[in-house]
Amino acid sequence: MFGFGTMIDKLRANPKRIVFTEGADPRILEAASRLLAANFLTPVLLGKKEDVEKAAEEAGYNIRGAEIIDPENYDRFDEMVDVFCELRKSKGMTREEAIPILRQANYFGTMLIKLGVVDCLLGGATYSTADTVRPALQIIKTKPGNTIVSSCFILVRPSATGDNEVLAMADCAINIEPDEDQLVEICGETVECAKVFGMDPHVAFLSFSTKGSAKSDTVTKMHNATEKAKAKYPNTPIDGELQFDAAVAPRVAAQKAPGSNVAGHANTFIFPDVNAGNIGYKIAQRMGNFEAYGPILLGLNAQINDLSRGCNALEVYSMAIITASMA
Repeated sequence: MFGFGTMIDKLRANPKRIVFTEGADPRILEAASRLLAANFLTPVLLGKKEDVEKAAEEAGYNIRGAEIIDPENYDRFDEMVDVFCELRKSKGMTREEAIPILRQANYFGTMLIKLGVVDCLLGGATYSTADTVRPALQIIKTKPGNTIVSSCFILVRPSATGDNEVLAMADCAINIEPDEDQLVEICGETVECAKVFGMDPHVAFLSFSTKGSAKSDTVTKMHNATEKAKAKYPNTPIDGELQFDAAVAPRVAAQKAPGSNVAGHANTFIFPDVNAGNIGYKIAQRMGNFEAYGPILLGLNAQINDLSRGCNALEVYSMAIITASMA
């Protein structure tokens, strides 16, 4: 597994509590058991206590030390309803409407962050990204100065030198067709996320064109977004618009983008839309033998992350460490 030593050391020094919305899922239970044994992160599992304990026993996982909270029987539920109604008062939310919403694990878990009961959330093993993002936007909201939630994937594989090759790709999951300003915001958030993984981000805004070699509205968008990002983040190496080969291959970069401080050795990639981003990271993962961590959600006031419904226990464990270390 990619070296998480620095993140784990950080969590040992400053322990966090992470809520898992699908507490009885065997993959969650296996990851929680491993986290409890390592003793650097406290898992909080949502579900009926008897159901969670029975599922753990049947699967053979030791979850002693984990806190189990039942959304149907929680002593602070009335307070939770009051806070949620206040947050949603502009929508005319009533207590009668709020109660069934907050019984849902994704909303209940997000409200535990709002109440300060936990530090972060990991969910989505059995439901969609939208079901994770929706309550986050309604309850936690975006950071000051941010207008969107975005996402990135961190991709890792061993290199010939024995070190890990680490890449960041965004946005591959959330924003379908981001505009120029949204791309700039995605760039800034992705750069900060990459630094958490020990990267020195060199950012390429990707296109099917390099430096005006083709013309289209999408090319113009990526060119303009590049210039805005350079102005906003002057201390980060950024260039674009670049084709992928110009971004990563020094020989091609010398021909297509001579003099660029990024072309030929980019490691952080901003895609023009989610089609390109999602396809791109999956090609790298499946055909390039990269491990893919994500989608890591960016731009929220608290750290909430989404799991793939096809995830395994090791991916849950890894994403729990990432989520808590970014909290």
